Amino acid sequence: MGSNAEGYGALYLMPVWLGENGGTEELPPENIMIAARVDLWFCENEKTARRMLRRMVPEIDLPKQEMHRFDKDSSMHDANALLELMKNGRDAAIISEAGMPGIADPGARLVLAAHASGITVVPLIGPSSLFLSLAASGLNGQQFTFHGYLPVKPNERKVAIKRIEEDALRSGGAQLFMETPYRNDVLLADVLEQCAAHTILTIAVDLTQPHGSVRSLEVGQWRKARPELGKRPAIFIIGVRAR
Repeated sequence: MGSNAEGYGALYLMPVWLGENGGTEELPPENIMIAARVDLWFCENEKTARRMLRRMVPEIDLPKQEMHRFDKDSSMHDANALLELMKNGRDAAIISEAGMPGIADPGARLVLAAHASGITVVPLIGPSSLFLSLAASGLNGQQFTFHGYLPVKPNERKVAIKRIEEDALRSGGAQLFMETPYRNDVLLADVLEQCAAHTILTIAVDLTQPHGSVRSLEVGQWRKARPELGKRPAIFIIGVRAR
């Protein structure tokens, strides 16, 4: 994209696949071209980032890719230091562990620092588990809230679930949240225990993958046939029928 007025390059937000299945046919050609050109990368995990780049550009010269970690423990001072590497018109990209950078992703703080420095931020087209789940849920796509990860402590988690259900009932908006995969089944058990039978719950699992699914049922129906999610990436949505 070239340099902006402040002499920095552009910061691209590079989406990746939501799972192990999928090839370059699932990404826009523009993304592949940028991945082949950019050699400055900000990521949560270098190993994952290199694997994703190899999937995008099989012939990429990985030793020539400059990788810098930016994760949940990184500070705004760290962000500003990384952005200094973009001076003299050098383009860079943030690459997530899965899906879209900046959405449920620590890269958001790096993006905010880029805006403060006057750096051009360019989001690229790609998969987002949140919006795919919401689109397929049948719930309110005009009013929704993403709550991120719920509390780990059981009592606090149950309180959060009740509050989220109350928000859905009061506003009619869809309420999205997620969990670390190995706690999926514990979270689901709490949702089914805390929510009213007629509240609608969407469970979206392994989106874009061969055995992925999205299903919206009343909580009472889920209770009769509770699925075992295991350690599969999942999005949960609580909502109500259209008013």
